[in-house]
Amino acid sequence: MPRILYAIQGTGNGHLARSLDIVPLLQERASHLDVLISGPPSDIQLPYPVRYRCHGMGFIFGKSGGISFSKTFAQLNAPALLRETRELPVKDYDLVINDFEPVSAWACRLRQVPCVALSHQSAVLGPEAPRPRRPDPVGHAVLRHYAPSTAHYGFHFERYDEHTFTPVIRRQVRELTPQNDGHYTVYLPAYDEETLVNRLRYISRDTPWEVFSKHSKQESRHGNVRVRPVSGAAFTDSLARSAGVFCGAGFETPAEALYLGKKLLVVPMKNQYEQACNAASLAHLGVPVVKSLKDKHLTGVEEWLRFGRPIPVDYPDETGRIIDRLLMEQLGRKRH
Repeated sequence: MPRILYAIQGTGNGHLARSLDIVPLLQERASHLDVLISGPPSDIQLPYPVRYRCHGMGFIFGKSGGISFSKTFAQLNAPALLRETRELPVKDYDLVINDFEPVSAWACRLRQVPCVALSHQSAVLGPEAPRPRRPDPVGHAVLRHYAPSTAHYGFHFERYDEHTFTPVIRRQVRELTPQNDGHYTVYLPAYDEETLVNRLRYISRDTPWEVFSKHSKQESRHGNVRVRPVSGAAFTDSLARSAGVFCGAGFETPAEALYLGKKLLVVPMKNQYEQACNAASLAHLGVPVVKSLKDKHLTGVEEWLRFGRPIPVDYPDETGRIIDRLLMEQLGRKRH
């Protein structure tokens, strides 16, 4: 059985949420498994040991619909990143599996060690995956070179090629019994609490909104808008009981909403190429997309509240089979 390093991007919650199912499967298939996480602290509590915690090169969400480039650059520590890359002992492992994590990816590139991508981003880069109408060569280049790899296995909203698979839906979500309590769950981490409350109350003063905010430390109520700090268990419960989900064009939250049969509306983060690609893919499925929370786009939210319908999807539980295929192909290639 192989010695495996599994490296995870810590920015946002999606990568770590996926790891909750992937880590136990790797533990069953490895003689030894080490986990590496880089980037800002996550809201998710991890039930498994983490061998390496690296500063890495993460992104900081802003408060007006996009990434805060000033805070992102302020927390970038190039000397630490270079040191972590040089010191990470990737040659000690039979296989390095990477979920869009830059330290291990560049450590492998530096030492000419294979690095296998198991991520959503590798599927976004696939030649058949949908793209936004407006090209973004800089954004595409960042996505391609942020965490370079030598082999690609990806997750996306649909299967676009033989190395693209449907999303990993956490077992915690698969075991839920969806119901409709009438509220709408909102997760837009790139907007601050004040903006969300004002925009949602402007759209409707009767609709119950449950907003999960990365910028809030305690729960508060503003008429029909309930604001709650981000919490994995509370958010999952709200998701399961919701009438619909209004969120960013990330990956895990939209995928879980679709799986649970919730009507979905997304607003992609500004200047974020991956989310623009996700929005294109979701639009291909029939999910409505609004460009921002500006007044001119809010009619799209109102129409969704009135006429939106769930989009049927088929997301089977095949994570174990995907990992078995990855191990067979990559370890077999290494032996030859």
